[in-house]
Amino acid sequence: MPAASTPVPSAPLPVPPLPESSAGVAPAVSIRGLVFGYAAERVPVFDRFDWTVAPGEMWALIGPSGCGKTTLLYLIAGLRQPQAGQVLVHGSPAPRPRASTGLILQDHGLLPWATVAGNASLGLRMGRLYRNKQAPPGQPRPYPPALPLAEATRWLDRLGIGHLANKYPAQLSGGQRQRVAIARTLALRPNLLLMDEPFSALDPLTRRDLQDQVVELQAELDITTILVTHSVEEAAFLGRRILLLTAPPNRTAQVIDNPGAGQPGFRAAPDFAKTVQTLHAHLGEVASTIRSEGASMRGRA
Repeated sequence: MPAASTPVPSAPLPVPPLPESSAGVAPAVSIRGLVFGYAAERVPVFDRFDWTVAPGEMWALIGPSGCGKTTLLYLIAGLRQPQAGQVLVHGSPAPRPRASTGLILQDHGLLPWATVAGNASLGLRMGRLYRNKQAPPGQPRPYPPALPLAEATRWLDRLGIGHLANKYPAQLSGGQRQRVAIARTLALRPNLLLMDEPFSALDPLTRRDLQDQVVELQAELDITTILVTHSVEEAAFLGRRILLLTAPPNRTAQVIDNPGAGQPGFRAAPDFAKTVQTLHAHLGEVASTIRSEGASMRGRA
């Protein structure tokens, strides 16, 4: 990933106060006046960008390549830091990764020399190792919780791969490896789940099965979930709210409400087709703008 630069808005604005829900509960994610960019780019990826995610919501993030989807996920995860503005997770900044944020990547992140059981229990074993460590004052705890190792076994069984506990990643299919990664994450009982194109390398049937399983687990656990995808159909099925990012700089959160997402039979419903059509139209407009700006820049060269 390219090195970060330090672009700033032309006239810095004060950060607005943290919004609250009607019940007075802080949002799961609150982004206020975010500025972030990379050294190799002429413009920042985000420029005074605001976005709010309420607890328990299921979001899909979609947009063209290079628009900042993964960057936004990494900012929320504490793997990147804003150059201006705020990124708050459950009311607190995330100056480093927090133990209660789960991050699932496209490449699974499994240790090839460890068994399925060993990979699924990795965070739990780290939690036991660091159980006496204290978080810095005023910061969220970065260390995994000290939970029973049986949590890993429970989630492997829940995801239908308990019988593979003694296998190694190289002996598994792509879908099975992704289930191990999900089990490892959920065993730590996160309150925020971030997923970066987790199903993009899977065959269509496996991808659909895991999409259904994510919907089921998200409803069961009531866990705030943000999923990055390049697939319009996946965004339309999973995202009850969809954030559309555009070519940088992103200044305004374009949100599409999709309340029927994940419901049984939704893929065959008229509302699903309507959401797919709407997303294709928005992305087509973005692509047209990018082409026009590229042609204009070439004309000035």
